Amino acid sequence: MAEIKNYTLNFGPQHPAAHGVLRLVLELDGEVIQRADPHIGLLHRATEKLAESKTYIQSLPYMDRLDYVSMMCNEHAYCLAIEKLMGIEVPIRAQYIRVMYAEITRLLNHLMWLGSHGNDCGSSTILIYTFREREDLFDMYEAASGARMHAAYFRPGGVYRDLPDAMPQFKASKVRNAKGVEELNRNRKGSLLDFIEDFTQRFPNCLEEYHTLLTENRIWKQRTVNIGIVSPERALNMGFTGPMLRGSGIAWDLRKKQPYDAYDKVEFDIPVGKTGDVYDRYLVRMEEMKQSNRIIQQCVAWLKANPGPVITDNHKVAPPSRESMKTSMEELIHHFKLFTEGFRVPEGQTYAAVEHPKGEFGIYIVSDGANKPYRLKIRPPGFVHLASLNEMAKGHMIADAVSIIGTMDIVFGEIDR
Repeated sequence: MAEIKNYTLNFGPQHPAAHGVLRLVLELDGEVIQRADPHIGLLHRATEKLAESKTYIQSLPYMDRLDYVSMMCNEHAYCLAIEKLMGIEVPIRAQYIRVMYAEITRLLNHLMWLGSHGNDCGSSTILIYTFREREDLFDMYEAASGARMHAAYFRPGGVYRDLPDAMPQFKASKVRNAKGVEELNRNRKGSLLDFIEDFTQRFPNCLEEYHTLLTENRIWKQRTVNIGIVSPERALNMGFTGPMLRGSGIAWDLRKKQPYDAYDKVEFDIPVGKTGDVYDRYLVRMEEMKQSNRIIQQCVAWLKANPGPVITDNHKVAPPSRESMKTSMEELIHHFKLFTEGFRVPEGQTYAAVEHPKGEFGIYIVSDGANKPYRLKIRPPGFVHLASLNEMAKGHMIADAVSIIGTMDIVFGEIDR
């Protein structure tokens, strides 16, 4: 009788649950995965190479496009690396704005992850709930930077501009009457900080809604409990960071262990899991959203009480104000030189990392003293986590591959950089 052989199945690269252009070659025995081989490289954009031919400030918008659901966190690491090499002091108000927006970005990321992960596992309802809150968060991005996604708001030395005193408002139209518009504008009457504060008061109820939909849902638990278990030792050995590491019970968080900007001035807790399965990592990220909300509230209170500069006054690094640029010849020259030639970074090398929503996101820069990096290396968390897919998926069913990819929270912009 002929021997039955394992067969191979292509999962992706255009699979809706692949979270980007992942091609997964699965070797199957029936429906059980024997081997999972991730093929990447289908979205290569050469960000690291392009940065070598651009000035430091020109490369900043590339950072937004790496992990395109955690835009400002990517910028954060890039700016910290440049500031470290140049020895730039960032004004305290700018530090608090950065921390606040890094946590808003964490919420944006985790909501995207929760909605799409839930949808992958069969709950299309959760996707609609999470995108409702993402709209408000995008409005916060837009009010500060002018862009809803690719903000380019963090700059070496601080942030692009101070927070606006007024929020954009909806206007009556053919599809919305005055009463409906009044309700939409209810929390937009004050400043951006008032709008953010209103959101932080509403968000805990939204989190409760997500818990009601999923946490004790028996289908959700069947799809996630005891799936993709990673022991604490294995998680460390494979280079896990962020929720993937904390889900296995290791309380490692750069915001606490190596604080940057104003993280040492705010209070929050590090949630950790016990089992290291998909369900634990879900609970860790849910609790992280609660802690992010807490940090944002503290930042809003501090920013309301403490006005001040939001970017360094060194005009070799940061542009002068529009007003002084149009009235002073020297400031006009500074402005022109900065945006045509950029600034020179002293010779040397540095590595700066942030606690990105997905894990440790690091930027390694080698400078030869020119106005552009000699070398730029990005350390993305998703790339490291994807390498463990074979180990996590072995022995599970095809359907579990979807929930394991979901729990990694991968985005291909940073993997195929």
